[in-house]
Amino acid sequence: MSLDNQSAFQIAHVLTEALPYIQRFIGKTFVIKYGGNAMVDERLKQSFARDVVLMKLVGMNPIVVHGGGPQIGQLLERMGKKSEFIDGLRVTDSETMGVVEMVLGGLVNKDIVNLVNRAGGRAVGLTGKDGDLIRARKLRLSSRTTSRQDPTDGEVMPPDIGQVGEVASFDARVLDVLTQSDFIPVIAPIGVGEDGLTYNINADLVAGKLAGVLQAEKLILLTNTPGVLSKTGEVLTGLNVEAVEALIADGTIGGGMLPKVRCALEAVLAGVRSSHIIDGRVPHAVLLEIFTNEGVGTLISARRKAGTTHG
Repeated sequence: MSLDNQSAFQIAHVLTEALPYIQRFIGKTFVIKYGGNAMVDERLKQSFARDVVLMKLVGMNPIVVHGGGPQIGQLLERMGKKSEFIDGLRVTDSETMGVVEMVLGGLVNKDIVNLVNRAGGRAVGLTGKDGDLIRARKLRLSSRTTSRQDPTDGEVMPPDIGQVGEVASFDARVLDVLTQSDFIPVIAPIGVGEDGLTYNINADLVAGKLAGVLQAEKLILLTNTPGVLSKTGEVLTGLNVEAVEALIADGTIGGGMLPKVRCALEAVLAGVRSSHIIDGRVPHAVLLEIFTNEGVGTLISARRKAGTTHG
């Protein structure tokens, strides 16, 4: 069945629009934080896997970092263990950490690997333990958050949230080996501390810091929102560091978007060319953001002027 003229024109337009981006990004590294609706909706899961495979086939180096908070919560609930959160962080005792490691490093990670492989790619699943990839340290909350009183001396102490960590350092040699061998790394955000304990780390933070260490072309954070919104609900893009800081100061950026934006800012300040907060509810969101002029979210860089036009 032949294409009608309009359909043929649209296909040709898409391909020609993508061509300069493909040429520009050959050999470049893209760190993608995968989560939200894109991770649970079957149609979106399939489109994400195809996006990543296509990126690799045209010469880019995608690296996927994934979360899995809802899946962890569901398994803990089935076990009869109540989830407790402080400042949005899951309190993680040793039993909970075992569940986290099983879900992130096992069930979720291997599901993503299987999706990418079925789409024609060659994915390899990792946790931060593999190749000593992620060195972690215990995350300690400040005394400004919910606190408790030490019964021995009355001193006010910040709460202990257990085996929740932050990135201390990366050893990215295992990623170099994989990307140079045409594999797509899929990373679960679990690290090991100098104390030998395993730590659960926020996937956005792992992705952002990894992008900085690798001097990635782009950091892409998939979310369940259209991007950073103005006070009137319009998607803001083409933002530089000063514009973002002004939006935070006047309250335009707040709530759950604030930590993602700070992660994006830290990445560009660390040398990543641009960070993108995109709508993971849109099929093929990653390709649309990378290969089209309009994109599907917010672009943040260290150099760009503020505005509402994607680029």
